[in-house]
Amino acid sequence: MSLVLDAGAFIALERNDRALWRRVDDAHLRGSPPLTHGGIVAQVWRGGSGRQVRLARAMLGTLVVPLDNDLGRRAGVLLARAGLTDAIDAALVALCRPGDQIVTSDPADIDSLADAARLRVKVIPV
Repeated sequence: MSLVLDAGAFIALERNDRALWRRVDDAHLRGSPPLTHGGIVAQVWRGGSGRQVRLARAMLGTLVVPLDNDLGRRAGVLLARAGLTDAIDAALVALCRPGDQIVTSDPADIDSLADAARLRVKVIPV
């Protein structure tokens, strides 16, 4: 089981959401670092020295998967099935395996995409 983080999850970590930090720490203790993809990083990373210290810490311990041709195609298929348009969210769901936990600020779309993928995941709103 993986903890999968969307942009809203990273923003919550940057704002020091202690409950979410506990989830992230628990994932590390289980030997399964949180997971995301490069498109999510682009949504939240703004760089700048010292501006995003908590976010940088969260990303340091997160497995960031490339949004490559294969993941992009799987995301596109999900978008077609769900009738949605957010490729970044679709790619996040396409990364998941049954039983994963997705921390998101957009639970309705993530639920729709998971349904379209016929994927049983736990959606955790932030």
